[in-house]
Amino acid sequence: MTNAKNLGIWMDHASAHLMEFTTDPIETKTIASKFTHEAKEQSIGKSERLMHNKEQHEQSEYYKELGNAIRNYEDVVLFGPTDAKVELLNVLRADHRFAKTKIEIKQADKMTENQQHAFVRDHFAKPHFHIHK
Repeated sequence: MTNAKNLGIWMDHASAHLMEFTTDPIETKTIASKFTHEAKEQSIGKSERLMHNKEQHEQSEYYKELGNAIRNYEDVVLFGPTDAKVELLNVLRADHRFAKTKIEIKQADKMTENQQHAFVRDHFAKPHFHIHK
């Protein structure tokens, strides 16, 4: 990824699609959670508590990896269909390294890659009007 200042992330609990807002074409980098459907299937025979602890650890690692990817951006929009974006926002807000990073969350459904790119373009390309009195 380059030195862009704006980053859009479509995410759920399974994966995150990171898209820098630069010039076209937007490129997508994917970060996947390690707690996959297969891991859940393997854990079914184990105790509920063990499975929950493993899932919590895997989610924590997923959010940490996303935090590392976000660290160098000034303006970030998190969007997607689940609460994963809210959970990530809470993790980032608790970390002083993100104090100056503008982070917004937006609800969005499942989207194709082209729809995700259009969402990021629309979000960051919108004009910012200043009213002077």
